[in-house]
Amino acid sequence: MPELMQWWEGFWSTYNTVVFSIGVNAMLALSIYITLSCGLLSLANAAFMGIGAYTASLITMHTGLPFAAALALGGLLPALVAVLIGMPTLRLSGVYLAMATLGFGEVVRVIILNLEFTGGPMGINGIPQKTEFWHILLLLGATMYLLARLRRSKVGRAFEAIKEDDIAARLMGIDVAGHKLLAFVLGAVIAGLAGGLNAHYTFTIGPGNYAFENAVEILTMAVFGGTSNLIGPTIGATILTLLPEVLRNFKDFRLAANGLILVLVILYLPKGIWDPRRIRSFWQKKAPDAAV
Repeated sequence: MPELMQWWEGFWSTYNTVVFSIGVNAMLALSIYITLSCGLLSLANAAFMGIGAYTASLITMHTGLPFAAALALGGLLPALVAVLIGMPTLRLSGVYLAMATLGFGEVVRVIILNLEFTGGPMGINGIPQKTEFWHILLLLGATMYLLARLRRSKVGRAFEAIKEDDIAARLMGIDVAGHKLLAFVLGAVIAGLAGGLNAHYTFTIGPGNYAFENAVEILTMAVFGGTSNLIGPTIGATILTLLPEVLRNFKDFRLAANGLILVLVILYLPKGIWDPRRIRSFWQKKAPDAAV
């Protein structure tokens, strides 16, 4: 038992950041899953993560509010921003929406870069370590539970209808604009919470943490895992978080690897690596062979 405890302490001290990153990245993948489930190709989640991270960090460092309140405000402010930019931009679709939200992300990055109270190009350093493992586990579990309930609700069915054909959904009496805005705001809240958690275990944040490549990385995690259910984005986030650790000698080619993975998945596994129908079909084919 002492040997096991000693091994665990050594393992945790070495890899606790990786474990925390898996949880935070899973939340980020789920944040874009909810927008994709409504047919929205948005690349604003990295910006929402940055807004949440800076908000929570500044509150923790300059006020006496508890960590829970800082996290809550770190999710609330991205939601308010999502409402403001969502109303005009969500009229767009496809690549036009992706370009608009990508432009919004760059605007957020440049604003952070030029504000004095955000630390400018140097960012914020010395953020107190407030994030514990159970914080991430609790928020990730709550996020998955709420999204699972939402998926089975009337709102979730409306999301699916809008994703398939928003014109037909509108003719069926579904408030397409309202449901799209709801999905956009929910994604912003989850990304903001993930940003607040991330900032309080990395000790430092900067504008470069929420740039274009980070937005693409979040999208890659969701698409790689699969967006047909909640398990896919979580698996995609876990694998792509562990991949740099496995291929540490090739860390300079991480972005190229993510791009290659995205292309291969779109070409050969359009529904991601976790596709229940494909997995079920595979085992159904294996069953007769095993019986023979």
